[in-house]
Amino acid sequence: MKKWLTLFSFSSLPSLLGVSLSFGLIPVTPAMAADSTELVVYSARKEHLMKPLLDQFSAQTGIQVTLYTGKDGALIERVKSEGSQTPADVLMMADAGNLGYAAEQGLFESINSPLIEQAIPAHLRDPQMRWTALSIRARTIVYSTERVKPEQLSSYAQLGDANWKGRLCLRSGNHVYNKSLVASMIAHEGEAQAKQTVENWVNNLAAKPFAKDSEVMKAILSNRCDVGIVNSYYFGQEITKNPQAKMALFWANQASTGTHINVSGAGIVKASKNKQKALKLLEWLSQDQAQTLYAEKNYEHPANPNNQPSEALSRWGAFKADQLNLAKVAELQQNAVLLMQKAKYQ
Repeated sequence: MKKWLTLFSFSSLPSLLGVSLSFGLIPVTPAMAADSTELVVYSARKEHLMKPLLDQFSAQTGIQVTLYTGKDGALIERVKSEGSQTPADVLMMADAGNLGYAAEQGLFESINSPLIEQAIPAHLRDPQMRWTALSIRARTIVYSTERVKPEQLSSYAQLGDANWKGRLCLRSGNHVYNKSLVASMIAHEGEAQAKQTVENWVNNLAAKPFAKDSEVMKAILSNRCDVGIVNSYYFGQEITKNPQAKMALFWANQASTGTHINVSGAGIVKASKNKQKALKLLEWLSQDQAQTLYAEKNYEHPANPNNQPSEALSRWGAFKADQLNLAKVAELQQNAVLLMQKAKYQ
């Protein structure tokens, strides 16, 4: 008997169903749940990024991979609703906040892999090894090179100074990327100081917070504001489309804690019927070839420090990254939400 479940904007399930769907209902059959001849990956990372990696993994190992893509929250809810019948073996997410939430929902099996522990630094892994980072993105300052000199910049908190009044643009405080940034500030500075910084940001806003990082950069390029905070790979995408853009990155907090970083990562689904193959995939993704592709395809930094950033990233310059364990960032997400509400950061 087939069981029907809602599909949340998945874009790729050809090898299982022979069709491509965007929305609707898909049948989950016993064969899908128990098939051990291939891996099923639920991924919040885009198909154009993940498919080349997974194709190479399949070519080298003979393990076929079916990729489903969707939004982080929808994928988490899908795995929860499917329970023990889920066909998913690996769940890939963006941001430690999402990974931590999935872990707290009991969706991940503990990863036992000396290879991953050797490849990925401890602060980029869950201390209980329920998930591991696979790539790094920095959340830092972006500024107009026409109206701002880099020596005018220093830290996240400094963007709350009076000289930035009416010159700052931010993404919505509801987005997990900013929840994680504020969570890291709470961890380093305490709630009182973090709240003061966020209140200062709100006072300096030139416009209502935007839905996307790309909109922050467009606002800077259209003179609506002079500085903002974005994820570094969004800057890479924008500057590739528009090489003449009068805009640059500035690495925040270099004199103190280092620039806030976050990760994309993955865990092995607890209900997976193919845990050894799933582990093999995560180990492969933590090594040289996959790490290089991650960096080149999406302007992210390798999580494995033995791999160098791509040429494009190297042009942005080296920076000191925050060494705070990202599990702490996940733990403080709710505190960050409450703090931003009190500071009226929408």
